[in-house]
Amino acid sequence: MSDPITEFRGAYFFLSNFYPSLVEYENLEYPTVEHAYQAAKTADIDLRKQVQMARTPAGAKAMGRKIPPPPDWRSYNLQLMEDLILQKFTRYPDLREQLLATGDAELIEGNTWNDRFFGMTRDKKTGAWYGHNQLGKMLMRVREKLRGEM
Repeated sequence: MSDPITEFRGAYFFLSNFYPSLVEYENLEYPTVEHAYQAAKTADIDLRKQVQMARTPAGAKAMGRKIPPPPDWRSYNLQLMEDLILQKFTRYPDLREQLLATGDAELIEGNTWNDRFFGMTRDKKTGAWYGHNQLGKMLMRVREKLRGEM
């Protein structure tokens, strides 16, 4: 098994939801998966367009934090994100190839901002990873799906 990929920066920035790659959600195109995911929290088209126009993915994320999600958000938000990620890697053949080139490496969205739901953080004393790594797991599922289509 390959060494794990533990950060989505540098050579692996393409794995990040902040990576520039147009995706579509309900007839609007967004500059990144992050923009689309945050906009999906509201049915208000004007608010969605504001998120769509955010200058950066971090700006879209900040806007999304202020949007109260619908009551049933937790029942579909993970599938929505995975669908957006799949769209990203099917729409762009170069990104698909880069994802497939990660082989069987475990993909860990390692971070220092303490996101233990979508990512993981490393214990400074033991070096162990803690968290649910939902984004990493989605990327690995998408990789397997794409591998199966070859």
